[in-house]
Amino acid sequence: MEKFSQLGLQAALARRCESLGYTEPTPIQKEAIPLVLEGGDLIGCAETGTGKTAAFLLPTIQRMAETPRPGTRVLVLAPTRELSTQIETSYKQLAPKGAPRCVNVIGGASMSKQNDALRRGVGIVIATPGRLLDHVERGTVDLSHIEVLVLDEADRMLDMGFLPQIRRVLALLPKKRQTLLFSATMSFEIEELARRTMHDPKLVEVSPRGRPASLVEQTAYAVPAQSKTALLLDLLEVERESDNFERVLIFTRTRRAAERLSHILEARDHSVNRIHADRTQPQREAALRGFKEGRTRVLVATDIAARGLDVESVSHVINYDVPEEPEAYVHRIGRTGRAGKVGKAITLVSPVEELQMRAIERLTGQAVERVTAHGFAPASHAHAGAHRASATTVAAGAAAPSGVKPFRALRRTGSSSRRSFRPRRAGR
Repeated sequence: MEKFSQLGLQAALARRCESLGYTEPTPIQKEAIPLVLEGGDLIGCAETGTGKTAAFLLPTIQRMAETPRPGTRVLVLAPTRELSTQIETSYKQLAPKGAPRCVNVIGGASMSKQNDALRRGVGIVIATPGRLLDHVERGTVDLSHIEVLVLDEADRMLDMGFLPQIRRVLALLPKKRQTLLFSATMSFEIEELARRTMHDPKLVEVSPRGRPASLVEQTAYAVPAQSKTALLLDLLEVERESDNFERVLIFTRTRRAAERLSHILEARDHSVNRIHADRTQPQREAALRGFKEGRTRVLVATDIAARGLDVESVSHVINYDVPEEPEAYVHRIGRTGRAGKVGKAITLVSPVEELQMRAIERLTGQAVERVTAHGFAPASHAHAGAHRASATTVAAGAAAPSGVKPFRALRRTGSSSRRSFRPRRAGR
């Protein structure tokens, strides 16, 4: 069994990992940590929940310890407050005593407390782009000496429209730096961002993109749109007798739907809370804390919780709405089936959402089992169409498990998981 010490990490950091229960590095950690220690740029492609945070934090902590200097040296950008907070938590767990202090710079939190932390001096800033630029405009953060830039969940940041802010941040950083870009997908936009901001990066790709976690059992219920709430209540209240819905994360497409569902569940005496963009940061933190500690059994959320939400023992993920982007499905259900435990993912599919479900199956290369709960069957022709769609996606998924083919710009450099990144020639 390979150990963290064999990756080039100092003994103190390796012992820190072992004390936290990390006995063996994950594939992304095995590939990325030695490359980050070398100081070069890196693109890490791996799905959520694969240990990417430790893959960039551990070698970065070591490099700061080897060449101690005052000032802010590391900047980590994340798309959501939840992910930024999760990275901060991981840093505090992994960093040994005496390591540089960090500050979490996110919207919705106290600006004055962030100002105080920045004035006292920090070695690493973990931030969402918007709040970071607020501090830049106020002159409370200095990015001119950044040595390492980490763009975590870069694909999600671009999806959320952060590219203009990222460009503004990049213009403030030194040209000579190490840049680490982690993403679940390698779209054209990610390729373009890498080409403009990185110097001869290596690509580490440790798992097929668009593949859900192997420990997640997936089921799709065919149901009329108007019956979704009733079916959800049936699952949580009736089926609980045969299936342990111990800790349930429910995803909706909109903030309004999250509010509506949480109020309905609360009226039925369910222990429930919600997370979405209209909630204040203290409200979001309290909801997540209650869910983690087991005081809340059901958490209703929009896709802001699809990444960066690290909660042990989520027994079920329920997609109340089929996500518009197939990749979001993989991230949503990745909240369960973690730490070697089997999880279950249930998706409520109305007839009009069947095409979106088929797109998910094409991305993952897997046909999701369709079932119908007694009393909740959609119209017969729609139901038959759902089963025909399921049969079709098996063949479609087998032939083309992913429609994204962005690798013409990447040249292999030996192993199948490490490659060099090269700009594409004009016209290709």
